[in-house]
Amino acid sequence: MTQVNKERMLAEFKEIVALPCHSLQERPVFELLKGKLEALGFTVEEDDAGEKLGGNCGNMWAFLPASAGIEGAVRVLLSAHMDGVEPCGGTTVIQKDGVLYSDGTTILGGDDKSGVEGILEGIRMLLEEGAPHGDIQILFTVCEEGGVNGSRCLDRSKLRADVGYALDGEGAPGEIVVGAPGQKKYKIDIIGRTAHGGLEPEKGINSIMIAAKALADVKRYGRIDEETTCNIGIIGGGKATNIVPDLVTIEGDARSRNKEKLEAICKEIVETIATSAEKYGAKAEVFVDNKYDSFAVAENSDVVALAKAACAMHGFTPDITVTGGGSDANFLNAYGLPSVILGTGMAHVHTVDEYIKEEDLYNTALMVHGILKAAVK
Repeated sequence: MTQVNKERMLAEFKEIVALPCHSLQERPVFELLKGKLEALGFTVEEDDAGEKLGGNCGNMWAFLPASAGIEGAVRVLLSAHMDGVEPCGGTTVIQKDGVLYSDGTTILGGDDKSGVEGILEGIRMLLEEGAPHGDIQILFTVCEEGGVNGSRCLDRSKLRADVGYALDGEGAPGEIVVGAPGQKKYKIDIIGRTAHGGLEPEKGINSIMIAAKALADVKRYGRIDEETTCNIGIIGGGKATNIVPDLVTIEGDARSRNKEKLEAICKEIVETIATSAEKYGAKAEVFVDNKYDSFAVAENSDVVALAKAACAMHGFTPDITVTGGGSDANFLNAYGLPSVILGTGMAHVHTVDEYIKEEDLYNTALMVHGILKAAVK
């Protein structure tokens, strides 16, 4: 049976997470990965997502044509993102009892360097054993954190695959995520009237107090049902304790795997707050941004079948599931490429307590290896 080069994989993972990887500042990671992929025979290209978003590099596209004589193989796209949440970059990896942590001053970076490294090592394994393969495409995105913006701005003309895999799930390898919600973000400005808080407060309209009353009128938030959530996450306003505040901004998001439910809960939230604010004497300005659409992939589809075949090849139990978060797979599906999310085992992501089991890191490479082998059968 094919074996992972654990020493090489672990060393490379440490190398990658040590680099700065702030959203819109991914150039150091891009250049490192470009060199590694070119050494494996890939042609590497960069799109203009960085220019569109104001970053220092675009998404990375890499292509490796099928082995000589191979025809009819499923063309596979493998995806992961290059950026991380703060505090990131300069990570020192601590190994303890088969688990990888950071030293506590940064995130570990398994989100999503475990996906990046799983792709690199899985492909190396395939090439080193001389196994035939179909066309392989790699997409390493920028600015995934904070809105999946890199894939939103990708160059669709570069998509040359039949199935796609975003290696960006928290479950252990074997997890196959076939559905994820769409997301709408909303911002509501509650506009009152300023006045001196000590001399003539009666001439003002206190936007903070009105925002509090309006929020109290919101009856449904948090978990709405098994596929729908909404959250009010940011509120801000006011300038000084002796000034009646004339502006408060409320921000939140709504998510659902059902488009109609998403529309309904977002409308309910913003209309409740806006109507209440006006009832209490303020004005309300509402801004809604459709961040990405939901997706649902059939369990009997080719993209799921290949992932199941990889599980069978390497002894993993398939876990077909859905998620409550968005990823690059949302946009890949929206662009017409059937795609699922694969678990890499990362845990407590977006915190300095993040960790990943070494076994899960290595098994991520086996999933990639198995998918690419199954694609030519």
